[in-house]
Amino acid sequence: MDNLVYVRMRHRVQVRSNQIVKIKDIAKLLGQPVLVKELEETVLLKVTNEDNNIIIVDLVQLVKEILDQNADIEIQAIGPSQTIIEVVYEKKKVSWPLFIAVWILLFVGAAITIMNFHVDVSMQTVHQKLFKIITGKEDSKPLLIQIPYSFGLGLGMILFFNHFFRKRFNEEPSPLEVEMFNYQQDLDQYVIMNENKESIKKIDDN
Repeated sequence: MDNLVYVRMRHRVQVRSNQIVKIKDIAKLLGQPVLVKELEETVLLKVTNEDNNIIIVDLVQLVKEILDQNADIEIQAIGPSQTIIEVVYEKKKVSWPLFIAVWILLFVGAAITIMNFHVDVSMQTVHQKLFKIITGKEDSKPLLIQIPYSFGLGLGMILFFNHFFRKRFNEEPSPLEVEMFNYQQDLDQYVIMNENKESIKKIDDN
């Protein structure tokens, strides 16, 4: 039991270009402290400029490195069988003119989308009828209803997305964050499956 090591690979990690990736960077080990500390410092690979921005490390590769370090170790794997290594390069500085142009484009696009939706559902007619029901008068531009509705629409979107600029109202994820998480999960699964296909093809070619 002294040589038993539990291994749990991380799902996704980020590294820099030319960084040396060790076992401790992509996996959590549990066992005898001295043995774990020695294994965690084992070098798996070095990221080079020739590598893609995504590198897949399989559990089999990790086990091989551990056994090469000490053949008497008994390994018990827990959790995912692959780790996705994302190579993060230095970000270019934001071009403010481009940022402002994109912001204006998105703002105008969102405004046109909301206006077209309101036209499709005859929102102006609904406001006119509500105004007549409440006041008993007819008005082609019932601002008494339209202005509060406009503020309410904006406030509702802020509460829905749980963000006001960088401020969060609570720790609950917004629907957009949930969708982004699901998209990232599907993307990671595709990358892993595609990597496995390429590995099998290389073996068959040999």
